[in-house]
Amino acid sequence: MFLYLKVTKHELRISSKHLWQLSGIGIIIMVHWLMFYGAIKESNISVTMVAFSTGTLFSSIIEPILYKRRIRFYEVVIGLIIMGAIALIFSIETHYWVGILLGIGAAFTSSLFGVFNGIMAHKLRPGIISFYELSAALVGLTIFLTLNGNFSADFFVLDNYSVVGLLLLSLVCTVFPFIASVDLSKYISPYTIVLTVNLETVYGIIWAILFYNENKEVKPTFYVGVLIILFAIFLNSYLKRVNDKKAVSE
Repeated sequence: MFLYLKVTKHELRISSKHLWQLSGIGIIIMVHWLMFYGAIKESNISVTMVAFSTGTLFSSIIEPILYKRRIRFYEVVIGLIIMGAIALIFSIETHYWVGILLGIGAAFTSSLFGVFNGIMAHKLRPGIISFYELSAALVGLTIFLTLNGNFSADFFVLDNYSVVGLLLLSLVCTVFPFIASVDLSKYISPYTIVLTVNLETVYGIIWAILFYNENKEVKPTFYVGVLIILFAIFLNSYLKRVNDKKAVSE
């Protein structure tokens, strides 16, 4: 990211106020990472992705508070529908309860830093925001691993498969999408971004089935919950379009 910012001639100097704000958001991102990957370890990819989709409900509450706008009733209802789907899955896959709770925690922290980034995107360039936040997350994670005694020479011993995987995760799945999402938050609401990210649930489950045969680990009713979540996503798009047309006519 540093090389990218230098090549694109970004001004890296920011005020101390913005530095502290971005560092705080970066720590939230670090906690999000720990919860998200911890959820996968405690359950599996499919369960984690579904629990992660609760971010819609959190965003429908957090965004109006921080943006100082009226809470939209249909956003909360859609969030509750998704929570209902999670409850259905939770009642079926009870042995994954730790992973589900961590996944919900990951969703909350994702919604939190998503809304904060929507505010910061109107003050700083997306590349600068991403650079300082992810740098703070890196420092925070390093301290966390050191205190836990997990930061040793063995930590850096990686096979070729792991190196390729980490490069894909860091560059293709984190850095560039992160910059793009921060830039998008200037034009669309964090709630809409979070709701769209819920489609990761579908992508994640498809990949989990193809590469990890997770369809053998979960019960068929699990996918009923997934379909409910998809229904909620498309229902939001429809209601938002109706609401926008109504606002224009008024």
